[in-house]
Amino acid sequence: MLPNHIQDMLKEHDIRFVLAQFVDIHGVAKTKSVPAQCLMDVVESGAGFAGFAVWGLGMGPHGPDFMARGDLDTLTPVPWQPGYARIACTGYVNGEPYPYDTRYVLQQQVARLAERGWTCHTGLEPEFSLLQRTEDGRLAPVDETDTLAKPCYDYKGLSRSREFLEQFVEALQKMDYDVYQIDHEDANGQFEVNYTYTDALTSADRFVLLRMAAGEIANKLGMICSFMPKPVSNRTGNGMHYHMSITDADGNAVFHDDADPQKLGLSKTAYHFLGGLLAHAPALCAFAAPTVNSYKRLVVGGSASGSTWAPVYITYGDNNRSAMVRIPYGHLEYRLPDAGCNPYLVTASLIAAGLDGVERELDPGPARNINLYDLGLDECRSQGIGILPQNLGEALAALEADPLFGQALGEDLVREFITIKRDEWIDYSRHVSDWEVARYAEFF
Repeated sequence: MLPNHIQDMLKEHDIRFVLAQFVDIHGVAKTKSVPAQCLMDVVESGAGFAGFAVWGLGMGPHGPDFMARGDLDTLTPVPWQPGYARIACTGYVNGEPYPYDTRYVLQQQVARLAERGWTCHTGLEPEFSLLQRTEDGRLAPVDETDTLAKPCYDYKGLSRSREFLEQFVEALQKMDYDVYQIDHEDANGQFEVNYTYTDALTSADRFVLLRMAAGEIANKLGMICSFMPKPVSNRTGNGMHYHMSITDADGNAVFHDDADPQKLGLSKTAYHFLGGLLAHAPALCAFAAPTVNSYKRLVVGGSASGSTWAPVYITYGDNNRSAMVRIPYGHLEYRLPDAGCNPYLVTASLIAAGLDGVERELDPGPARNINLYDLGLDECRSQGIGILPQNLGEALAALEADPLFGQALGEDLVREFITIKRDEWIDYSRHVSDWEVARYAEFF
């Protein structure tokens, strides 16, 4: 029997169907449409899927069904699709939580924190591009007048895309996202939406739903909302900075300490957690920057507008946007992920790396409060500052060489991730691009 408040919500919003939703290993939403009167079946038994048909579930065509069991706490009306609601699901196989399901993997890491009486909070800052297909098939900004060389915070660019932005924000607000600002970012046709942080699992659930909302609202308006990490070669890419904090059972901020001698407001625990993020940075890169395209964003050098927000240096600093981790007094901002990541995998891996740092009391070293881009690669190396992997192949090799994530997230899941992503890297490496043809066809 559904709780009374759920029944009231279904009636109030005239919900006829529920989207039972989970994600594949890439973080892409997968759904089944379930008549509302069958919602309890989804909660108790789950909606059945053929796991072989989904990326990264480690199943063959002869395997059992993947049962997506709904979490009633996530049930929400879908404003852009009247009569529908969405429920986030965790995967079960043969009655047991399925270790290839990334939402379950995050739940396990959240449970590790709970053993200490801790709750991890994350605030995500997704960036996206509003694009259209031109007659010759290219992608270009929807707003054809959005052509400034330095368009960040531009009023005209923001105003002329307001139809999408208003509908998008209104949909998020109806789903109880506390949206507090929207801005035009550094690339033409690029925007960012900011909303209040919440616990790590809810935050990941919400980001998946946000991408669903953005894609469908844009489609209705005849445009493409892209979370591709680097859609344009000479402009900034679509990142998703992770603000992280932890509270204890009494609601106290575990990462905050005004007595910090570096004056960053961090506690010893926060520094140890940070030490874990830095120690495992190359392997973390595979989860946070999980596509071939991601590494077009993670390079040294400015965009055409003279700005770049993507880190390549394994270090941290006070309000230092050239470092992998920025410290906005009293908490951490992990700047590596892009908007094409799987938020469950990224968050789970960050918790695993951070807890390793806490358990081993790792020292992150001193803060670097300088523009690291000015130093260049050679000088950074001479100062002992590590460089993040510069392509997906390097990141996967780092992940394979780091035993922590197999131990913490599951050997089978990590092996599946590496296998799928290595195939992607090989396919890319063998692809002959237009650039190569233009450069070499008549070169010799």
